[in-house]
Amino acid sequence: MVRIAKEYRVGNKQAQGLIDELLKICASGSTQSLLHEILTSCVKLGMESRDKGDLKLVNNVLKELRYSFKVFSPYRNIKKVIIFGSARSKQSSQEYKMAEEFAFKITKKGFMVITGGGPGVMEAGNKGALPGSDFALNIRLPFEQKPNPYLSEKEKLINFKYFFTRKLIFVKESDATTLFPGGFGTNDEGFEMLTLLQTGKSAPRPILLMEPPGSTYWRAWKGYVVEHLVKNKYIRKEDLNLFHIVTDVNKGVGLIEDFYRVYHSIRYVGDMTILRLNKTLSSKSLRLLNQKFKDILTDGIISPGAPTSEEVQKNEFPDLPRLIMKFNRRDYGRLLQLVSYLNQTK
Repeated sequence: MVRIAKEYRVGNKQAQGLIDELLKICASGSTQSLLHEILTSCVKLGMESRDKGDLKLVNNVLKELRYSFKVFSPYRNIKKVIIFGSARSKQSSQEYKMAEEFAFKITKKGFMVITGGGPGVMEAGNKGALPGSDFALNIRLPFEQKPNPYLSEKEKLINFKYFFTRKLIFVKESDATTLFPGGFGTNDEGFEMLTLLQTGKSAPRPILLMEPPGSTYWRAWKGYVVEHLVKNKYIRKEDLNLFHIVTDVNKGVGLIEDFYRVYHSIRYVGDMTILRLNKTLSSKSLRLLNQKFKDILTDGIISPGAPTSEEVQKNEFPDLPRLIMKFNRRDYGRLLQLVSYLNQTK
C-alpha cells in the first residue's frame, strides 16, 4: 500500500479503495504517490464539480499533455531548439530563408528542432531540418494555422486546442529558443520565455533573437526594452544578458553549441544550486569564477561537490562533475553570465 498524506484523499472509502486497486495495475514503485494524487484529483473533480465546461477543460489538457509526453519521451536525451516566428512570412522573405538555413545547420550538429507547425517561419524550420529531426506543435485556429507539409515524420505532429498547454510543451521539451521576426504570437512567446528565464522558472538556456542582415526588427525591439523597461527599472540592466541578437546563422548555431560545451544542466536542492558540468574546472578557473560571481551568492563560495542524495536516488547524471553554490535565486541574468564564463574555460 502506498503511504499518502491523509490531507489529500477523496474522503469516500469506496472510491479510495478503487483508486488503490487502480494503482496496483497502473503504477510503478517510483510513480505510485504521484499517480495517486492525479487519480484523487480526478475523482475529487467528479465529486465536487457540476460544471461540464470545467471538466472538459481538464479532460482536454490531460489528453494533450499525455500524448505530448508520449511523443517526446523517446527523444529526451537529444537537445532540441525551438524556432518561433511569423506564420505570414513568405518563402521569398529573408527571415524564411534564414530560418530554413538555421534549421538545416543546427540539425546537422545533432540537435532537433521544434516549430509551431504552421506556415511561414515555422514551415521554414520544418523544411530545413534534416529528416527525422523535427517536431511540430500546431495550434488549432479558425484561420491561417494549418499544419505545414514539411514535417518529415507525421507522428511528430501534435495538435493543441490550448495555447497554454502548447507553450508548456515548448518549454519543457526544449533546450534553446530562437525567435525570428513575427507578430503578436512571436512577441508573446518571446516575452514569456524571457520571463521564465528571468524568474528561474526555466533552466538556463540560450535565447537568440534572429534577424537577417540589414533588418532592424530585434534591434528596435531592444531599443524599446532599454528605453522603457531598463530606464524605468522595470527590469534590471543585467536582464539584457538573457538574450542575444543574431544576424548570422553560423553565429547562432555556434552560440547554442557553446552554451552546452561545459555547462550541462542545473538542479536545485534545498538552498543549494547545483550546476552539472561536462568537464572538471581547473583550480584557476574555479578561483576566478568565485571572484567574478560572489555577488550572486547568499553565503559561502562556489565549490566542487558530489551528487546529492536526491540526484543519486533518481540517477541524475551521477558521473558528471558538479559545482555547488548558494545562489540568491534572483539574479538570473548574472547566472547566464556565469554559464557563459564556464563555457569559455579551457
